[in-house]
Amino acid sequence: MKIILVIPTYNESENLPILFEALKGLNLLGLQLLIVDDNSPDGCGELADQLHTQHSDFIQVLHRKEKNGLGRAYIEGFKWALAQGADVIGMMDADLSHPPEKLPEMLAALEDADIVIGSRYVTGGSLDRDWPLMRKLLSGFGNLYARTILNLPIMDTTGAYKLWRRSALESIPFENMLSNGYVFNVELAYMATRKGCRFKEVPIHFKEREYGASKMSFKIQVEAAYKVWLLRKQYKHLA
Repeated sequence: MKIILVIPTYNESENLPILFEALKGLNLLGLQLLIVDDNSPDGCGELADQLHTQHSDFIQVLHRKEKNGLGRAYIEGFKWALAQGADVIGMMDADLSHPPEKLPEMLAALEDADIVIGSRYVTGGSLDRDWPLMRKLLSGFGNLYARTILNLPIMDTTGAYKLWRRSALESIPFENMLSNGYVFNVELAYMATRKGCRFKEVPIHFKEREYGASKMSFKIQVEAAYKVWLLRKQYKHLA
């Protein structure tokens, strides 16, 4: 089984080597990493190239000319992974917030699901205790908001730690998505729900980043709030 884990990066040079070592240390048969770098000014792309030179069987790199949004980075990564014949396509943040050690459990859960989510909001899942209270409230409300409006069958609607069966990803029109920020994950989940995909959620502890700066902004939060309503209209006839 060929597993390609798509990891977008922008200014993650401090985190990438740590993440690389953690994922390589899992010794998962068939696992490969695809780094999609948005021309990071901190040298993250060059660092990824160095890792590729040393471990070309494990890590590949896609370079984009500019920072063009999380959604577009994932779309390019998805297209590349499918073209390479991946059986499983994964999504993971580069900031060490997603625990690599949960990947084997998520892969096992994929045996009777189409999509597996590393979930903060199922029993056993948790958020970093150092998260500010307001951020926790916004995250919890954002998930409830999207889940209610779109009738999603999952608890962590905004989570980006996912594994997809190839057939599930191919069943949705991801190349024509409306969103490019963090609501991208909600849109993916909604399209998959409309197509009848089966979900499973594996509890994770979501850790606050130690290095680098968060990409979250007020603009992204506003985009998420109004685009959730647009998704209902956009995919009304998707089945």
